[in-house]
Amino acid sequence: MSSHHPDTVIVNAEVYCGVRGATSVAISGGRIQAVEARPLNELAGPGTEVIDAGGGTLLPGFTDAHVHPLAAGVQLLTCDLSRLPHSVDAYRSAILEYANAHPDLDWISGNGWYGDTFPGGLPHRLFLDEILPDRPAVFISHDAHGVWANSRALELAKIDDRTPDPVNGRINRDADGHPTGVLVERAGDLVTSLLPPVTVEFAEEALLAVQRHLHSVGVTGWQDACVGPLWGLPDPLPAYLKLAADGRLTGRVVGALWWFADKGLDQLDSLEQRRSDSSVGLFRATTVKIMQDGVCENCTGAMLEPYAGNFHHGTGTGMSFIEPDELSRICQELGRRRFQIHMHAVGDRAVRECLDALEAARRAEPRHDNRHQIAHLDVVAPADVPRFAELGVIGNIQALWARRDKEIVERKLPLLGRDREPHHFPFGAIHRAGGRLAMGSDWPVTDPNPLLAIYTAANRLGPPEDPHAVGDDVFTEPLEAEQAIDLRTALDAYTAGSAYANHAEHEVGAIAPGMLADLVLLDRPILTGERVSAAKAALTLVEGQVVYRDG
Repeated sequence: MSSHHPDTVIVNAEVYCGVRGATSVAISGGRIQAVEARPLNELAGPGTEVIDAGGGTLLPGFTDAHVHPLAAGVQLLTCDLSRLPHSVDAYRSAILEYANAHPDLDWISGNGWYGDTFPGGLPHRLFLDEILPDRPAVFISHDAHGVWANSRALELAKIDDRTPDPVNGRINRDADGHPTGVLVERAGDLVTSLLPPVTVEFAEEALLAVQRHLHSVGVTGWQDACVGPLWGLPDPLPAYLKLAADGRLTGRVVGALWWFADKGLDQLDSLEQRRSDSSVGLFRATTVKIMQDGVCENCTGAMLEPYAGNFHHGTGTGMSFIEPDELSRICQELGRRRFQIHMHAVGDRAVRECLDALEAARRAEPRHDNRHQIAHLDVVAPADVPRFAELGVIGNIQALWARRDKEIVERKLPLLGRDREPHHFPFGAIHRAGGRLAMGSDWPVTDPNPLLAIYTAANRLGPPEDPHAVGDDVFTEPLEAEQAIDLRTALDAYTAGSAYANHAEHEVGAIAPGMLADLVLLDRPILTGERVSAAKAALTLVEGQVVYRDG
């Protein structure tokens, strides 16, 4: 142990680490100096800050393995519907208040609507027309797979009864063939491309707002799952690089560079150039994000068998955005160029297509430790569950979704059908088969508080603290209880697992001497009985420096 006095000593904590009964941690020079099962007050010198944890749990700082910070930040700074009750009256009041407060805006835009707020599970342009008959209005759904526009916005986008569906997108229509105002997947680009551009200065402000919030819930690092222009937003890379260069970026960030499905292999050289230019401070862009399908709720998730029932959009099998053979070629080439591949796959067909492509990449270049990952995994065919461990593919899970919300019970489960229900978010099965798990929020799709997601991962129930846990059985009836993972496995997924996914496990994700002091202190003990979702971050440190302190 070093003879000089530590910068910080934390005592009277429930320390989550490999030392049995550990209660104290000493920090020096941004790293953990000592972890002991006894008070370390005697190490303190005149300049040492001694923090009494009051029995609260000390954890490695959370790493969010899949988040969209720019979209979340813009949502925080514009008309944010995501924090409202699921009520049409609440939406109407918020939109009207925002529009009246911004008479200078040509477009009224916002984010965060939930389909279960509306009769039939989707909004309609007429609702917006009533509030905003003259100004174009566009709102992106909480899951970012749907855009809700009023008639004026559709008119400006030249969308009418005769407008064909774009590639990898759909214009929802009523029984008479008229557009309803809901634009699915890439169809949303027809409207969002008309929005006034977000400036670099506003993007910086948005990223800083997100960083403050992430630190306040104990997140010390993340992987940005969309570094590129999308959803009417600019490429966040310039803003990241500026914040990293001047030291305002205090989170440890890996950027996943967006793969444009329509550009094919021609974009490889530009991706390599972006990577080489993007290692600044705490930021590096070493990953490529590929989106292979949509979501089950609007029937764009790619399924092996047709969707059940006769709901909004027939009984097809969804959309694979990239043909499987091409996907394999893409993954092989990205793997050869030492990119990590971060894939979006919701339906069981998309998951299989991604696993097949990553298997081809592994065969082509087995020596590279690229740590590819597949995110979301709403439905995985049982035959594909063991392949995560066999191929070394990380299951990047968004556990807060794995509960009986009204939207899932009323819209999603009927579309999946009873045969597929047991394979819904099969986190437990992947873990039992030896697959690695990393956990992320997908914010702004869902709340970025890791403690809420960890509770749901371990219980398959909605946390009582989550206002979006809406449904008759969401707090009492688990969603496929056998797919739960235990509390420590869930904690590890959001700490060590996500650190491993970011190639950072030798520096963060564990509390041990020599590791960087990226830590979160909770306001209560969660390892000895108190409900994890009731806890709050009291203190967040990055390299021993306070980036958030409650109160």
